[in-house]
Amino acid sequence: MTTPPEPGPRRPPAADAHRVPAPRDPRPPSADGGPGGPPPVTPRQREASEPMSAPLDDRDHQDLMSLLGAWALAACTPKEAERVEAHLGECGRCAEEALGLRDAATLLEPQRSLDLDPGLRTAVLADCLARRPARQPLPSWAAPFDAEAARLDALLNDMAEDEWRTPVSLRWFADDQWSWRRTTVAGVVDHLLAGDGPLARAVGLRDPAGTDPAGGPPGHLPDAGDGARGERCPAWQPWRDRTRSLVRKAGELGGRTGERTLPRAAFGDPGRFPGDGDRVPLSDAYLDRAFACWVHAGDIAEAVEYPYAPPHGPHLRLLVDLNARRLPGSIAGRRRAGLAVSPARLTTAGTPGRTLHLEVEGTGGGHWYIPLDSPVAGVSRTQARDAVAHVALDDVVFCQLAAGRTSPEDAASGVEGDPAVIHDVLSAAAALSRP
Repeated sequence: MTTPPEPGPRRPPAADAHRVPAPRDPRPPSADGGPGGPPPVTPRQREASEPMSAPLDDRDHQDLMSLLGAWALAACTPKEAERVEAHLGECGRCAEEALGLRDAATLLEPQRSLDLDPGLRTAVLADCLARRPARQPLPSWAAPFDAEAARLDALLNDMAEDEWRTPVSLRWFADDQWSWRRTTVAGVVDHLLAGDGPLARAVGLRDPAGTDPAGGPPGHLPDAGDGARGERCPAWQPWRDRTRSLVRKAGELGGRTGERTLPRAAFGDPGRFPGDGDRVPLSDAYLDRAFACWVHAGDIAEAVEYPYAPPHGPHLRLLVDLNARRLPGSIAGRRRAGLAVSPARLTTAGTPGRTLHLEVEGTGGGHWYIPLDSPVAGVSRTQARDAVAHVALDDVVFCQLAAGRTSPEDAASGVEGDPAVIHDVLSAAAALSRP
């Protein structure tokens, strides 16, 4: 197996990471004085030939010392900050105290993203619906798509003119190797619009403007206009209209998870959904689009260097579950292609076989028992207890692996059992990724 040609997405820094706020500079500073923050303040050393400057009188010194706390909190006026910083270059005692105060200031409130928590929207909607029930409730299986489309739309709404052409690299894992193509932020929105098309047509929706502007070749770059906000990316407004129509359609169709189905042939990709029958659960089709929406929103956010949080915990668990249920089919597909390294064992459909225990940690996590010998093999309690291997991953990392944004070698946080089986399962998880 080759390693991915490009590094995976950067995770946002932990909220409790050590940071030193820069006075009068909103950018996050670095501990070593790198970009985004001033270098540590140290007393200036006089040259041997330099005459001694007149010492400050005690009143001026006390006055400047009284400003150190305000300076550490970036609360000084520009003129006061200038005086303090000039003094810190001369007085070692004050420079040392200023550094200590600036370090302490970071403990008062750790720096974090200004974005709202992904669960806040869900909580507000739940409170509103408790007061006035919806005439057409949204099924739980469509809630992740609704939330992730709204979050991405908010990110796009704040996009600057030149950011639409920011380069973005889309990657996926197929045939035991990494593939990628380059596009732009506008091209990613174009790609999402095209990806929503099969589901929209399957539920009876027409294209937003009668035609599908995303029908160009893969990676097609739409021209970013200089006109109104909605014209900066031709696919943005049609994508927004289509996602809203899909959410309304989910409310109209309703039903419990897995109750309604669509023809598998309508999506043109048999391996995209769990199982191997002729029908696909409507709920899985919506979860698939929610997953794509989150993954590509992360691609855009990484390209424009903006922090982007994972989905709300219950929504993330549905996305983890979708990809865990897709694993048996991916394992079987790799065996048929001769890519598996663990020996195959024949088993009758519906009877127990070997099992891998997949443990996903985090708010979206849980436990799944993956059949290894047949995608339709049953998993009994005995087989679950006697799993031949155990793999533990973080919920976000598992989804990044299934999306082709991290490699199998970098994904697992803990493994135990048959190494060949573990290799096959992690590679099968990476093979879930799509262009």
